Amino acid sequence: MTSSVGKTADVGWNIGVSRTLPYPAGAVWDFLVSRDGVAIWLGPGVELPREAGAEYETENGTVGEIRSFVDGDRVRLTWRPSDWDHDSTVQVRLSGSGAKTTLRFHQERLAGAEEREEQRAYWQDVTERVVAALAER
Repeated sequence: MTSSVGKTADVGWNIGVSRTLPYPAGAVWDFLVSRDGVAIWLGPGVELPREAGAEYETENGTVGEIRSFVDGDRVRLTWRPSDWDHDSTVQVRLSGSGAKTTLRFHQERLAGAEEREEQRAYWQDVTERVVAALAER
């Protein structure tokens, strides 16, 4: 580990954003993998593949590949917006029990500190949009 916040020897620059929500994990998961949920966090116009190795492309040109999918728990995938020259890895994970669930977005293999800060803002916005969408259901 280096002294730079958000940089590790293994995965380079990374960011994590989490929020505990007042909903059971099943309800949060069902929304996240629905077309409306996927449009918020992954991008519009794509159904989330459920098997490792499956590729995806959103309407706005973000491309990637599913690395792992554990129903009800997490999805890990590569993520490359159309204006990037490199892949990053994103993991969406849930934890908790009962009526509360913690939603976590973690992204690694970012290009540097500036991209890390941009992605922190992105995932914070995504989290707010997921919270608002769940509240409307």
